[in-house]
Amino acid sequence: MQPVLNIEDVKCVEVALTREGVSVSELMHRAGCAAAQEVLELGDVDNVVVLAGLGNNGGDGWVAAEALKTHGANVTVVTPVSPDEIAGDLARQVAQSAVRSGIDPVVGPARDELECLLATSDVVLDCMLGTGFHGEVRAPFDIWIQCVNACSAQVISVDVPSGLSAQTGHAAKDCAVADMTVTMLALKPGLLADDGRDVCGAIVVAPLAEQTERLVVDADPVAWRTDLADYLGALRPASQAVDKFTRGSVLVVGGSRRFPGAAVMAARAAARMGAGYVTLAVPASAAYAAQAHLLEVPVVPLPEDAEGAFSAEARDVVLRLAERASAVLVGPGMRVTGGTASIVSALLEADVPLVVDADGLNCLSRLTNGSLPDFPEITRRRMPLVLTPHRHELGRLVGAADAAPDSLVAQLEAARRIVWSDGGSELVVVSKGTATGCVSVERAILPKPGPASLATAGSGDVLAGMMASALAQRAGEEADLALLASYVCEVHGYAGSLAAERVGSRAVMATDVIDVIGLAADAVEEHVMYSDEAGRD
Repeated sequence: MQPVLNIEDVKCVEVALTREGVSVSELMHRAGCAAAQEVLELGDVDNVVVLAGLGNNGGDGWVAAEALKTHGANVTVVTPVSPDEIAGDLARQVAQSAVRSGIDPVVGPARDELECLLATSDVVLDCMLGTGFHGEVRAPFDIWIQCVNACSAQVISVDVPSGLSAQTGHAAKDCAVADMTVTMLALKPGLLADDGRDVCGAIVVAPLAEQTERLVVDADPVAWRTDLADYLGALRPASQAVDKFTRGSVLVVGGSRRFPGAAVMAARAAARMGAGYVTLAVPASAAYAAQAHLLEVPVVPLPEDAEGAFSAEARDVVLRLAERASAVLVGPGMRVTGGTASIVSALLEADVPLVVDADGLNCLSRLTNGSLPDFPEITRRRMPLVLTPHRHELGRLVGAADAAPDSLVAQLEAARRIVWSDGGSELVVVSKGTATGCVSVERAILPKPGPASLATAGSGDVLAGMMASALAQRAGEEADLALLASYVCEVHGYAGSLAAERVGSRAVMATDVIDVIGLAADAVEEHVMYSDEAGRD
């Protein structure tokens, strides 16, 4: 797994490196050379333009420029001020060194002059604004960024695309769009979510020192980004000695007269993910619609209220059904009423692996007055519990209904409030967003984000059904719950990609994703096994 560090923690690693004998000057030289190396590996690069800012990020650019010139490239550095006027001592020194090596800088060019310069370049090295950036981009960098985004050259950003917050993933009005980002020491959360997904391109991590890996781990990463080989422990050994019962049974509790489809999709997804037996429990008036779409899944009609949602009388029937299940999913399309809240409460007390999604989460918010971390006894249980909130549902769970988490780091912080108040290893919060974090009390795992095609109604219901299926198939086994949840997210994401290939990225519906879950699971498993074999070789 790859560690992900908050910006403040990256600074602590830099300080720790200096204490171990790697000076700030040496770090800048290694960073610049790392960026230069990525330019050289592109091949057939003659003309390079380096856009250098006024801080250490600009210093990296000056170092890269000198290294590229040494390798025969025609390099031009664009700077807002002459090298002698750069305020930072280190950045000024490396700029002066680059000039002495023969680089003739272009100082404060007009827009048309910069456009002409970029038009003849093969590669643009973006070293304008570093990881300390936040807010809006000021002149002249706003104009420079606009020119970069309009040119045809390949763009490589150093540490972070200029105009992007490396912490939050929020981009300013003017933000460089890179083909590659060479980030130093470790991944940052803003590179992996929200606007960062659109502007970073391929991400390369340059460790800069042999001590870096140890110091980054010591800095307590905010999250861990998975590699495919990490999922080996989440896979069950292949076996032909199975039947529909040994593959696990899932009970899906959800639906309502108004929203029968969500529970239907969750049940179908659970079956497609490999559960041997799936049962769907819905309010009576939704049963006929559900049965029409589920030939292979038994549908159990339960008592309902006047609005077509579960009544309180359904509670005991649900508990009896849950006793025979390997795992239960509650919530999709269920609505929030006194009856549905009582069912969620009862299932939380039941001795069965449980996934809570959608209106199940909203019932949980109702049961805790919108402050789940203040009621840890509700989620503290012996069997696995997976909560699957999107950002707004997560906000409602932690008392932030009007200010839902708006970034990956905010998602992780809110999810940690829940799991840390509980304190048990059997709880994972799968915090869904442009990037998803699977958060346990021990760590947060980031699966590869799915495609934009998954941003469609019902996609979350599909993921919840898949999650319950995975729990059912591993019922009674020791498993890393966060890693298992991340694996399911990875399969879900790949299914979204397969569905987009079939029907187009804007045409994907949740049912399209369901149809390719099996293909996606097989493909991910094959890649996991191949990655493990390649790693051992």
